[in-house]
Amino acid sequence: MRVVVYESGEVVIPDWVNDLESFRGWADADDFPETGRIWFLPGGVWVDMSKEQIFTHVLVKTEFTIVVGGLVKAGGIGLYFTDGAFFSNEDADIAGKPDGLFVSTAGLESKKVRLVEGMEKGHLEVEGAPDMVLEVVSASSVRKDKVILREAYWRAGITEYWLVDARKEPLLFDILRHTARGYVATRKQQGWIKSGVFGKSFRLTQAVDARGDLHFTLAVR
Repeated sequence: MRVVVYESGEVVIPDWVNDLESFRGWADADDFPETGRIWFLPGGVWVDMSKEQIFTHVLVKTEFTIVVGGLVKAGGIGLYFTDGAFFSNEDADIAGKPDGLFVSTAGLESKKVRLVEGMEKGHLEVEGAPDMVLEVVSASSVRKDKVILREAYWRAGITEYWLVDARKEPLLFDILRHTARGYVATRKQQGWIKSGVFGKSFRLTQAVDARGDLHFTLAVR
């Protein structure tokens, strides 16, 4: 048994969780933590139980869910999942919950992506290579998002990796496209970035309201 201690409790990782398959089994068990961000990454289990920053993390994810999720729904082109959807890929040896992911209808029909059913709880997992994943960087996830997952998502064959870091100005928003040698950042034009997956350009900006709170706007054209 391995125990990860954090400021308000602890996470107990069973001894039998030692590879991707066993981690997926644990994630479907009753004793798997309902809160926090827990991943299986190359090298072992990664646990982050810290609170998410309201503006530079939660609000950013919400903006992408509203805009990209709305775009996907209006176009009837597939499914967009906000954080909470459990994802796994055997080629990359990873499993966890991205901040967002998009699965196209074509990806589902070609079996590039499979929605996995649990024993009694309906569909519980997205397995394979989604068309797009989103990660919003926090203080505790810099290496995971910018190094480990960048390599892992590429090995998983994910077409676009959208990476956001809104913790300071100027904010970072990159659409990393899959190439034979790794991910390459798509060139920006006056802040606009073209997505090959969606066939549209996106720009993320931030502003401060009268109370001094940050707000984020994801524009599409």
